This record gives sequence, C-alpha cells and structure tokens, in this order.
Amino acid sequence: MKKLFGYVLIGLALVSLVLPGCAPKTTKVVVATDATWPPFEYVDEHTKEIVGFDIDVMTAIAEKAGIEIEFKNVAWDPLLAGMALCQYDAAISSITITEERKEQFLFSDPYFEAGQIIVVQIDNTDITDKDALSGKVAGAQIGTTGSFEIEKIEGATLRTYDDIGLAFQDLMNGQIDAIVADNPLALLYVGEYPDKFKTVGEVLTEENYGIAVCKDKPDLVEKINDGLRAVKEEGLIEELVEKWL
Repeated sequence: MKKLFGYVLIGLALVSLVLPGCAPKTTKVVVATDATWPPFEYVDEHTKEIVGFDIDVMTAIAEKAGIEIEFKNVAWDPLLAGMALCQYDAAISSITITEERKEQFLFSDPYFEAGQIIVVQIDNTDITDKDALSGKVAGAQIGTTGSFEIEKIEGATLRTYDDIGLAFQDLMNGQIDAIVADNPLALLYVGEYPDKFKTVGEVLTEENYGIAVCKDKPDLVEKINDGLRAVKEEGLIEELVEKWL
C-alpha cells in the first residue's frame, strides 16, 4: 500500500511538470535606466532606491502585462550601447524615439511627450532663443537630443556631461552659458533654484519617449504595449504626471 501510494505521488509530480500553467518558471526582464535624470529616474538619497516617473510607469506596465522586472542603473552611453547589443531586455530612461535609434533597438508605443528647452542663469539677458547660442558654450548630457540640438546651431560650442546635474553645477558657477535639456527636467531645476536659473525661448523640439526593447524580443514589445494601453486606459499616466511633474 505504501509502495502504491508512492507511485501515485510520483505520478502527480510528473503531471505537474508537463501540464501547462503548473508553476511556470518566470524569468525577470532586466530594465536598464540612467538614474541621474530627476524627476524621471534618480536614486533616492534616503532609501538608495531608484525612483521617479519612469520607474512608476514601467512598474505599472509590468503589473498589467504580467511580467517581472528588475531595474539596473546604467550610465547613459553604456545604456544605449548595451541595448544595441541586447545586454538588457529593455530600457526606460526618458528615451526619445528617433529613426536612428529604431535601427538599433525596438520601441514601445510612446508614453510621454517632451521637448528641448534652453536654461540660463537668472540674470542672463544675452540668450533669448536658440540663435543666441551662437558664440556661446552650451551644455547637455552626452548622447541626448539636447546635445544634438546644440550641434545644429552654427557657432555654438557643445560641452557634454555624463550626469546632467554636473551641467547645472557648471551653469550655476558660470563655466557654461546655457543648457539644453528636456523641458520637464529643466523646469524641475528652475523650480528648485528659481533665484539661479530660468528658461528662455520656446520649446525647440517635439519628442516622444518610448521604452526601448532588445531587437531580438518583439514578443516583449507586444507585452509592454499591452500593459501600456491598460495603464493609459485607467488614467494612470495622468496620475503619475500629477505626482512627479
């Protein structure tokens, strides 16, 4: 009787291994982010955790899509290079969807509209628009659309930074004349230092942020888009805009 009972247990164990849906093994989706870009992604100085608008968006999408994610803090240039080589499954880091980047990796549907804007010292009267950057030194984070916009301006000198916070330090100290950055981030710094910085001119570009995905994983793009649609339908994007921006 004991032997028969043992055979039954073995049989049940084998069935549980072959039947679909029985305790499936899940693999974490590694999501890279450059956590130096508040309020979208940054390291909370108290908890040491990566937080921000993008982090909440991706977490909500993953929940809706039924995928398990793990965030990995990666500097901007290695993040883009790593995504092109599929070293990470996905990346969310205020990444503007461009045709050049589409050649390197896949993109989800857009989840946020942004644009580039100029920031100068509060008492600066020389720089009023992008044309006034000619003959000036303008800073931007390396490899961003802000740096690309500065490169288009004849006579402007581009100074790049691995961390946008360092650019704002240099602007505060008078080591550069201006910064070109995403308008939500620029407005965050202006809001924190209203006696130091101001924005000038109009928004220079119209951009859409998307979630980058390894080019070998189109199925993951579909899952992320499904989750994003559900998040949008529930109005969660607007709630997170209110929370962070």
